[in-house]
Amino acid sequence: MTVTGAFFYLFATVAIGSAFMVIASKNPVHSVLFLILTFVNAAGLFLMMGAEFLAMILVVVYVGAVAVLFLFVVMMLDVDFAELREGFLQYLPIGALIGVIFLVELVLVVATWTVNPGLIQAPTAQVIPAGDELTNTAALGRVLYTQYFYFFQAAGLILLVAMIGAIVLTLRERLGVKRQDISEQVARTQATAIEVRKVPFRQGLKDVA
Repeated sequence: MTVTGAFFYLFATVAIGSAFMVIASKNPVHSVLFLILTFVNAAGLFLMMGAEFLAMILVVVYVGAVAVLFLFVVMMLDVDFAELREGFLQYLPIGALIGVIFLVELVLVVATWTVNPGLIQAPTAQVIPAGDELTNTAALGRVLYTQYFYFFQAAGLILLVAMIGAIVLTLRERLGVKRQDISEQVARTQATAIEVRKVPFRQGLKDVA
């Protein structure tokens, strides 16, 4: 076995084991830590494939933002996990049925898949022009912002709409909270905004009512 093969089996084994521990751990903090370990090993697999940009994005975006943010949310929120587990037995049959269906689908896919010889011999579309030496990151950026520019912008617009929708759906108006009315503030004049009072000597504002 070569060194490359050894690293591949190491990253793949740790990634699969940590992914299983994400759903098997009872402590949510441990689940997030195992999720970070899964992302790191997946990034190692991407590096071995020559996709260094995807590896760095996986580490920076998912590990540095999503997983860490979720970890802080889990640690800061006072979540009663005992209350969440009360209905576990009630939904256990439905969950077991869905799990069996997915298991059967995976077994059928693994047992019946074949490689089409024509796909291996078929010529692939050349993204980078001949004689143009570009790195993996530069080639990916050229493809995203030229050939798939409109799809890329549409995906960003969909994410923006989803973010605004999530904010609107989760926004709750609290009673007793002072809020600013922009139109009322803009419509204020000098006569309504400033009040000049003449305070006599050795007296305070409370005495001048």
